[in-house]
Amino acid sequence: MKNNTSAQEIKALKTKITELELIIKHYEEQFKLLRQRKFGSSSEKSLYDQLDLDGNTMCDELVTTDPETAEEPLSEDLKNYHRAKRTRKDGLPKNLPVEEVVCDLPEEEKICPDCNSEPEFMGNDYREELVVIPAKVMLRKFVMPKYICRKCGIEPANIIEAKAPNPVIKGSLASPESVAYVACQKFVMGVPLYRQEQEWQRKGVLLSRQTLANHLIKASEQWLTPIADELKRRLLNQTVAHADETIFQVLKEEHKTPQSKSYLWCYRTSGDTDEPVIFAEYKPDRKHKNPAEFLANFKGFLHTDGYEAYHKLPSDITVVGCWAHVRRKWDSALKAIASPDRDGTIELQGKRYCDKMFEIERSLAHLSADERYEQRINVLKPLMDEFFEWITSVRTTPKSLLGRAVGYMLSQKEYLKNILLDGRLELSNNRAERTIKPFVICRKNFMFANTVRGAHAAAVIFSLVETAKETGVDPFEYLCYVFKTAPNTDMTKPENIQMLLPGEFKKLNAL
Repeated sequence: MKNNTSAQEIKALKTKITELELIIKHYEEQFKLLRQRKFGSSSEKSLYDQLDLDGNTMCDELVTTDPETAEEPLSEDLKNYHRAKRTRKDGLPKNLPVEEVVCDLPEEEKICPDCNSEPEFMGNDYREELVVIPAKVMLRKFVMPKYICRKCGIEPANIIEAKAPNPVIKGSLASPESVAYVACQKFVMGVPLYRQEQEWQRKGVLLSRQTLANHLIKASEQWLTPIADELKRRLLNQTVAHADETIFQVLKEEHKTPQSKSYLWCYRTSGDTDEPVIFAEYKPDRKHKNPAEFLANFKGFLHTDGYEAYHKLPSDITVVGCWAHVRRKWDSALKAIASPDRDGTIELQGKRYCDKMFEIERSLAHLSADERYEQRINVLKPLMDEFFEWITSVRTTPKSLLGRAVGYMLSQKEYLKNILLDGRLELSNNRAERTIKPFVICRKNFMFANTVRGAHAAAVIFSLVETAKETGVDPFEYLCYVFKTAPNTDMTKPENIQMLLPGEFKKLNAL
């Protein structure tokens, strides 16, 4: 029977088969990656991190002793062995209040059972336990006596009044402690307002979530916003910063549906300063104009991920790419391959390049900025150049996980290499990602803001809470201090606002 299939049809069928094979491979990668993410470890570290680029063990100690031939210790060695003194893993603050409970014997029992004489005191034994006192509710009533003078004969008579401190919110039962508590419960512990409402009710106090929200918004607008603005001013005076953004849904927003996405943009100082600053702001979209407007007065280096909005910033801002994102993509491509098949793969080679770069960077952590710059030029730059030269020889399909890793590196090459420009720069933007993560965790609980005012207030409170945490200050104690001090301070004077910063509060407590 004559074959009527033409060469052109055969070629088309082969092309179709190739396309289908690529599609199958793509879905296999996605399936393996999703299975790994669900059941496997989320860490990017693995046994491959112990190997150098040639597949040799990085740590010589791992191969100096063969477990099969290792000799057991002799009994004399065991006699000379002393167990290390057990140390307490859990730390306690030095200024923790201590309540002493003396468990003494009754007087009639302080008698020797043999000779009936009174024994001498020889010392104490001790046992410690950590006591927790749950939050309790009380009513603080300010009593303000009035005095009148009836002797001078002046009409009307002189009246002298005592004055109470100004409240954090006028016409409200809110106290500095209650507002600080609600703020920390929501933005530190991730407890949404409807759960806090239930907690207040269990204590016998009927405070609706709307009332709690109003307390946060009013206190934020009146007292916290000027402090956040000072933080922003100080941040923009730096020459190295980090930036990141995350979704923040707002239900009642003009010209937008409740399901649409809004964003919290987070900016922070780098590790080259002793005064950390974290500033977050709410924006209704993810357009490039948002960082451009915020960073209008900023000049220097900005660490970011690969989002293109940051690449449209003015030329006096040098964008520094994130090598952690590069390693993450190589790690995802590697995890999509079955463990027995990973040896000798391109994915493993790319992962090893990334691991080696981070290993070098860790070894430079103790150096000064100038020394780190020199070492990067001598050690890191050759490895980075080799990595980029090697990657240009890799041939793969763009939609595969390997293709995405290669494509990301090549598209971000200009920004990734900018770390070599200054010793103060960091290999990744993990500092910003770690900063914004607490908000992401809290957002999983409260999910959204009801209004735009609430979203702005949330950004301000988050800024001060995270800056306080980064400074080493307890957020609740810090907010209590602000809400007690600010209403009784002239907030139009910059020097008074500066005294309310977390760093100043820390210095005050250190005295």
